[in-house]
Amino acid sequence: MSALRLVLVDDHQVVRLGLRALLDSEPDIMIVGESGTAAEAIQAVGQLQPDIVLMDIRLPDQSGIAACQQVRQRWPAVQVLMLTSFADEDLVLDAISAGAAGYVLKQVGTDDLLRAVRAVGRGDAVLDPTVTRQLLARVRRAEHDAHGAAFQDLSERELAVLALVAEGKTNAEIAAALILSEKTARNHVSTILEKLDLTNRIEAATYAVRHHIERFVPER
Repeated sequence: MSALRLVLVDDHQVVRLGLRALLDSEPDIMIVGESGTAAEAIQAVGQLQPDIVLMDIRLPDQSGIAACQQVRQRWPAVQVLMLTSFADEDLVLDAISAGAAGYVLKQVGTDDLLRAVRAVGRGDAVLDPTVTRQLLARVRRAEHDAHGAAFQDLSERELAVLALVAEGKTNAEIAAALILSEKTARNHVSTILEKLDLTNRIEAATYAVRHHIERFVPER
């Protein structure tokens, strides 16, 4: 199997020297070029046709993300592994949208960086564990916010009533559980249906379950 051909892109020569010393010592990886700017990187990729570009995300002339996008558009077979000091969620998402196959932090250990390069060379996607944790947390926050918005028009008492509707409770059972009159419980159900633009209790129960109402109702 031939060695992975790799172009290094970083505006700091010392960083490039360190990466070259590390990667060039591996028999299955060959540094075929290096660049300090996005423009030089694009030119090098066109001339050298590497398998992988190890690209700093911050470059002096334009961002590594913009350079990644150009590389992926012009040479789809070339994989780009972004390298950065910043575990920034927005930058990660932008890099992925630009076609990057991976995103690792400069603080990554030697073995992890080598694994990332080889994984990208095999066609796999790679994200630094720190970045992955942040992205997952962001996705969970967004999901929580989206579900929370589904109940934003309801009062705390109406949320409690809806949670009991989702459990299949009757108005009498809801009244007993929340220490209300049955008439008040019935009125709450009617108000909930109106606020959520639903027509019956089954729709209300389905809506509540779909949006994970259990996450938003205090324990009784």
